[in-house]
Order: sequence, then C-alpha cells, then structure tokens
Amino acid sequence: MPTIAVKDALPGYRINEPVTFTVGAELTENLWTATTSAGETLICQRLNAQPEPGKTTFITVVTFEGSMEFSLAAPLTGHVEGINECEPVESDAFVRLDTGYFDLEMCSGTAEGTGSSKWGLRHFATLKEGIDLLPSGNNAIGGFYGPFFTPENGLINPPEHTTVEIETIERGPILHHYRMHGTVPDGLLEELKGKAFAIDWKFTHGTPYFTRSYQVDDFQTVINGRSITNKITVGDEFEAGQGDVVFDRFEAYGGTRYRSGDPYAGELAQMVDETIANSTSSTAKFQEFRRQLTGNIETAHWDLYWRLFCSWEGALDNDEIRERLARVRASSHVLADLPDRTWTITDAPVDVSALPHETVFPGPASKTAELHSELGRTMIWWTSEPSGAFQIVQRRQSGWVNWGTNAENECPELAVGVQIKTAYGMFSNGWQHIADQLETAPAVGLA
Repeated sequence: MPTIAVKDALPGYRINEPVTFTVGAELTENLWTATTSAGETLICQRLNAQPEPGKTTFITVVTFEGSMEFSLAAPLTGHVEGINECEPVESDAFVRLDTGYFDLEMCSGTAEGTGSSKWGLRHFATLKEGIDLLPSGNNAIGGFYGPFFTPENGLINPPEHTTVEIETIERGPILHHYRMHGTVPDGLLEELKGKAFAIDWKFTHGTPYFTRSYQVDDFQTVINGRSITNKITVGDEFEAGQGDVVFDRFEAYGGTRYRSGDPYAGELAQMVDETIANSTSSTAKFQEFRRQLTGNIETAHWDLYWRLFCSWEGALDNDEIRERLARVRASSHVLADLPDRTWTITDAPVDVSALPHETVFPGPASKTAELHSELGRTMIWWTSEPSGAFQIVQRRQSGWVNWGTNAENECPELAVGVQIKTAYGMFSNGWQHIADQLETAPAVGLA
C-alpha cells in the first residue's frame, strides 16, 4: 500500500484532525488499520460514497505536529473504539452521539412552533467540561432563519415550523455524516414559497470541531430594502438560565467592528405591547399570546417577541400582520442608521451584555468567537466565505445567547453552500490559532 503524507503549513498540534485519503485499489472492507512512521496504529473508515472505480477512499483522524506519514496495514474486524451512540433525551431525537470529544443530540423537530420543537442540535457539551450548553432543549444549534424569518415574509421560522428527515450518509467509528432534508413552510412572499433545503453535518472521532453546510433552493427577494439572492441566516443558540450567560464576550479575528443595540427588537417589542392592547383579533391563539405576553417582556423567551406576528401561527390575519410589521420595518430602518448609531472598532473582546439590548451587529468576518471571560470556554466559527454581518446576543435577562449570520432587521448575509466549522473548548487563550487551523487543513498526498 502507498504511504500517505500529511503536512501542516501551520505551527502547533492538531488534535484528532480528520484526514481523507485515497488508495489505488478497490478495497471492500469497512475498516482498516494503518501504521504511522512512528509505529502507532490508526483506524481508517471506508467511505460509502466512493469517487471513482479502481480506487478506495478512507477517512481517519490523526494527532500530530508538523508532518506525519502512514500506510494502510490490514482489514480490521471486531469491536473498535470510536464514536458511540447513546440513549437520547428528547422524544424527537434522531441520534445522540458520544464523539469522544462532544456529547450531542440531533433532533428532527416536531413543527409545533415552539423552541422545544426545533430541529438541530438540541443538546451539546464537551465530555471534559460536562456542561450542556442547551440544557432545556428549548433552543438549538444549527437552525437557519433568514430570508424566511423576516418581517417581510411573516416571520416563518424553519426550525420551529417544519420537521426534517435525516439521512445517514456515513456511520462508523471515525465519521458520522448526516443529511437533513426539509421544506420551508410558505409565508407572505410568493418568491419564497415551496423552498426545499438540505443540511450536511459531519462529526469525527475525538475532533474538537464539527462541520456543516446548507443548501437551499435558489431564491431572490428583497429584505431590509436590499436584494437578497441565495443568502441565509444561520443561527446557533445557547442558554444558561435567567441572570447568566454561557458566553459573555464576542470577538472577530483581526479586530471587531460593530454597532450596538437592536432597534428592530425594540420596535417589535413596542408593537407587541400595542397589539396586545388594541388588536381586535378574536382568535384563540391571540388570546393565548395575550395571556403569555402580559408582564415583563424583557425576561420572556425571544420567541414571544415575534410569534404574535407570525403568519404560520394565525394569531392575527395576514393583512394585520403586513400592516403592523410594515410599521415596524419603517421605524427600524430609520433608527438603525441614525447618526448616533456609530461604529465601534476594537481589538478587545466585546462585553455584549453591557451594551444596549445586549446585542451587537459586527461587520464582515470569516473567523469569530464567543467566549466566557472567566471560565475560558470558547466557541469558534470559521466560514469558508465571510458572512457580510452577524448578530450577537448575550442576554443575561433571559440567559439566551445567539450567533447569527444576519445584519440588522433580520437581513441574511451568509451565502448558501458555505462550509462552517465550529470548534468548542477551553480556547480563550489563543482562539485565533484554532480558527487558523479550521481555515487551513493539512495537505494530504502520497509520500
């Protein structure tokens, strides 16, 4: 068998870095061992999807610094240490995985219109830390929202309003690859009706990051007064309970450029108060929302800000939704660009919770992080193309934290098809190096 060479252009260690390689022979066994030049044994998983006849592609994970070499040795049978499937928590769980680094649960959703009905990762922790960043199951990592979840479209929320079918592409000790399939429910905009989507998720054994990408049927619409063609809002949520946050700082690679505050959220909250007070809607759903929204909305789950105006919910008729959200949009557009909404440029991590609405809108970036300034836990995102903007929320009042690829007024900014790598661990000292590793994979070829 040929010798495979792995070379890293960056300094530092790679921890269980996934490496895909191809040998010039048709091999049918699912698992093989490989031997490194240092005499260590690797487990190699044959991929179900083979690129061309006469060859076989495998994936393995390697821990090394600088460079290393290995060669396939022999087929492997019997029990192999690797990714394990565990007993799930949620009723709609598709799979719960112990990846050797993460403990996570992927759900297919129930389309009931609540946070607990979302598809995506509804539980997520590292095995070492053992703290679930989504303990209630009422939020999720991996949803996508804009351009569907916009006031122009009647606030259709794909993770809450539809279910997904999950296809297993690869399932072995080294790699689990899943593909979600779904269709976004129709909202107010004709050009966004009937759109299907697919999301690929890849988890590898012991790796401190996972990979995903989103495909959506082609679309073109206007959001926030701008033409939007095949751009989406990907949103990752986290929760810590009222009075606390799992991350209390945000930082973009090379410095953060942002505006603070969220006029749209403020205007939407005011419209909630106005609607509860004077709408003549007689639907049972409106009466239910009126009961839930009486009191201090600032401590309510963000869902309650928008569900009242969601065309899927039917609390208000579509004409009233259009009229009220048109007023919200008009005022929000003005407030967003007033002279006092100045841009801040800083090289320091941003204390988001100390700013208006506990929200910032950073500018374009491909490498970003949310971190906890005392505990050191850090979530790092790399996107293969920069997102044009982000919305970052770290709201102590509700305990809700968000990373979203949208500009103000729910305007989506991440191109469809972009690869996202997300790392999590105690990376606060030097997270930028981890981000560089996400961006630049080792080179793999024949020695």
